[in-house]
Order: sequence, then structure tokens, then C-alpha cells
Amino acid sequence: MLTLKAAIRDNTTKAEKIRQAGQIPAVFYGKKEASTPISIGATQFLKVWKEAGESTVVSLETPAGTKESLIQDVDVDPITGSPRHADFYVFEKGHKLELDIPIEFVGVSPAVKDLGGMLVKVLHELKIRAMPKDLPHNIEIDISSLANFGDQVIASSIVLPSGVELMEKPDEVVALVSAPREEKEEETPPMDLSEIEVEKKGKEEEETTTPNESEEKEAPSDK
Repeated sequence: MLTLKAAIRDNTTKAEKIRQAGQIPAVFYGKKEASTPISIGATQFLKVWKEAGESTVVSLETPAGTKESLIQDVDVDPITGSPRHADFYVFEKGHKLELDIPIEFVGVSPAVKDLGGMLVKVLHELKIRAMPKDLPHNIEIDISSLANFGDQVIASSIVLPSGVELMEKPDEVVALVSAPREEKEEETPPMDLSEIEVEKKGKEEEETTTPNESEEKEAPSDK
């Protein structure tokens, strides 16, 4: 089990000061657990977070005792991407948890590889229920059975690990293969040659009727 050491922190201490000390402010809470502010090592948390995600049990070692929890939420800096604050949910022992677990698509779809189809991922997470010890890090879904356009993977066809219950609707579509879109070429309207001929003819007539400079001079008057 993944573990993190946590210190109980004073709410009056500014978050920026905690971060400057190489820690990040955090909090743990639960149905039967009062909300408690803590601080944890930034480097250690980042390592555990990358491995655990939000579906793996993390054991918080605190002065108030060890708390088995899940990383509930992480606030990250929009510029650096570094975690700035974390929430830990302390669950009740002996109770099942209902969570949305990330989906990982594996395998190769013949309809995509050989026919040029498009894989449409309808769901990116799957709702399941399990005891904390049985929670999977992710759910793998094999798409190698999608051989034709319109083939689908539905929730009830997914093989789940032992101790894990499906909480999605059984007929929920998880992924499907659609036919490739046909790109329509823009039709260029045919050129009307009659208009060009008329315009050309009109210009020629205009040129023949325009007086030249010698014609514009006045003829000498008879004396």
C-alpha cells in the first residue's frame, strides 16, 4: 500500500509559506472523519499521486493515527502544473466504495486498421463498486473484436477484476467504430462563355465609336 507522512497544520499558516518549505497544504475528511488540515512533502506527494491517481488507496500516517484514504481532488498551478493543494477522502473500513475508474483501451480494431474506420470513445471512465482493497487502478477494454463499421463495446461485455461490480447501465455504449467521413469536393460552377463573348464584343464596339484627337479638332472657318 502507498503511504504518505502528514503533519497536522495550523490554519493560520499561509499556504505560500508552507509551499516555500517544500510542503503542500492538504486536508483529509470522511463521513465519520472531521475535516483536518495537514501538510505533506511536495516531492513525496507528486510521486504517490502519479502512481495512485484517484482510485488507489493511500495510507496517511498522521499524529492522529493512520488514515486509509483516496486522493479526492488536487488543485494544480495553471502555469507550472505543480500540485498546490490536495484533498484526501477517508473511507469507512468494511464498506464498499463507488468510483469512476479511468478506461484504458488496448488492442487493435480491424475496422480501424484495415477499413479506415474511426474509433469513437463514448466513455472515458467506468462507474464501479468494490472494497478498497479490490479497487483497480484502471479498467482495460480490448477493442480487437471491433471488426466492422457499427461494432460496439457495451458495458455489460466488459470483464471486470474479481470483487468489482459494474454500476453503469448494462447497455451503455463504451466505444464504437464509425465509417470514415467522405470529404465532398467543392464543385466549381461552369464558366458562362456567352457572357464573356458579349462583354468582349461590347468593349470592341466602344473602342470603334470613340473619336480620335484629329476628329475632335475644329475645322478651320471660311473667311
